[in-house]
Amino acid sequence: AELRKASKRLSCHKRYKIQKKIREHHRKVRKEAKKRGHKKPKKDPGIPSAAPFKEELLREAEQRKQRLEELKQKQKLNRQKEHEKKRKLEAKKNAATIKEKAEGEESSGKSKGKTKKPLNKNSKKSFCRELMKVLEASDVVLEVLDARDPMGCRCPQLEQAVTSSGGNKKLLLVLNKIDLVPKDNVEKWLNYLKKEFPTVAFKSATMMKDKTMEQVTKRHARVDFSETSQYFGSKCLLKLLQGYGKTQDKAIQVGVVGFPNVGKSSIINSLKGKRACNVGLTRGVTKSMQTVHLDKQTKMLDSPSIIADPSNSALALALRSIIDPEGSDSAAVLEGVNAIINHCSKQQVMMHYNIPDFRDPEEFLSLLAQKRGMLKKGGVPDIENMAKLVLFDWTGARIKYYSQPPGFQKPPPYLTEQKIAEMREGFNLNNLEQENSNTVQALKHPSPASSIAFQSAGMTNGTIEENKVIEEGSKWGKVETSKEEEEEEEEEEEEFTYTESDDDEDDAEEDDDDDDVKEVTRKAKPGKCQTNPTDSKELRAGRERSRSLSFSLDKPADEDDAYDFNTDYV
Repeated sequence: AELRKASKRLSCHKRYKIQKKIREHHRKVRKEAKKRGHKKPKKDPGIPSAAPFKEELLREAEQRKQRLEELKQKQKLNRQKEHEKKRKLEAKKNAATIKEKAEGEESSGKSKGKTKKPLNKNSKKSFCRELMKVLEASDVVLEVLDARDPMGCRCPQLEQAVTSSGGNKKLLLVLNKIDLVPKDNVEKWLNYLKKEFPTVAFKSATMMKDKTMEQVTKRHARVDFSETSQYFGSKCLLKLLQGYGKTQDKAIQVGVVGFPNVGKSSIINSLKGKRACNVGLTRGVTKSMQTVHLDKQTKMLDSPSIIADPSNSALALALRSIIDPEGSDSAAVLEGVNAIINHCSKQQVMMHYNIPDFRDPEEFLSLLAQKRGMLKKGGVPDIENMAKLVLFDWTGARIKYYSQPPGFQKPPPYLTEQKIAEMREGFNLNNLEQENSNTVQALKHPSPASSIAFQSAGMTNGTIEENKVIEEGSKWGKVETSKEEEEEEEEEEEEFTYTESDDDEDDAEEDDDDDDVKEVTRKAKPGKCQTNPTDSKELRAGRERSRSLSFSLDKPADEDDAYDFNTDYV
């Protein structure tokens, strides 16, 4: 039933009572006004006409008025002068401060930029800076991998930076989200990865209870934390880190790094046993380094995501890029979805989404949009928004897919046998294997038939250093400048051709064309002694013109009838 507004109707008794009170109040006000009486402002009677020396008195009054006005104007001018003086002083002070700042910036630039400018938290440079802070501060680095595509989550630049840094830094691989992958596949990946780095099987808690956060739920609805708050492998990882800390006889700092949406913050929350770091489905939730104390000996450092290099394949950029699908370009999202669908088993995709056969990814998106009711005006399927939803599903934990490890294991060039032995020092590997097998056995895994077979694109290149991000920007700048120069050259070339070809508009014979070529080349090629920098562009344009014309003249007789676009008659 709809809620109606309260009625304004009153009982007669109540209405008459209110009217009576109002009348009494008005009577009281009138009575008080009568007692006070009306006090009108008295008019100035002025000088009576019968008064002696009336004219002199009036003259004196006028003079007094003039004096008062002059005084007011003088005071106004004095005030304006004071304001001007204050403004000038402030302007001088501002100029001095600007000069000091400029000198300070120059000196800082000369000293190789020791004082860094504050960056925007969402910028790629700030992400790189925070990531480098974590790598420098940590004794053990945990590289988090998604069990569905572990090879695609590995960053060779990061691994090389850690292994070649020295200072007895260790790198551990954490295979997260193992509950989304078949059991055999998890065991294969653990056997493959442990030959290069010590690997821990892990299933992090996706939702943790937070005492400070109030949970707003609907009436008669309950939030079930039993499945979402379960985590496996935390005891194994804690034992491994604590054992390493005992061998070092000091408190250790553990940095957690990886690409977006692999579960870095969720792993820290699982180890802590409560919500210590913010987590979310959107990419790039963590924007700066966060410290979480597990105990007196171990401190966890949460880091922002690794930035995927733009030189990667469309598949790697779609799954590992830090850009959010909602904020990114629709063309890039469509390209990413196309790459994902092309790298999957078609029949399994059809079975999972429960749609008929499709020829290409666009048809797949249109069929899925029609099935889910995502339609635009006129019943046209909304492919763009559907592509964003599909990408969200694949980057999140909704879709269960798996990739096979490579058949032939060839370690990267930065991983020598000596480095592999160094990375294993200080860890109890036998105990680690036993704990991994226990965690794999304890979890409920999906069957290969219910999950999608996926073909991995290999390791994903990432940009770790801040300087490399700057270099990319400078390259774009160079490209833009070169484009501008080309446009200027084209404009000058057009002007040049217009001036040269006005005299020979109607000539179409080959002899006349030869003469034109000679004239153009004579005008375009100055003497050897002449070296004017302003004529260099005209010279270049003339040469290009002569080449194009000579190319058209060298054609066989059969092609003379067809119009040639290289000979641009104006």
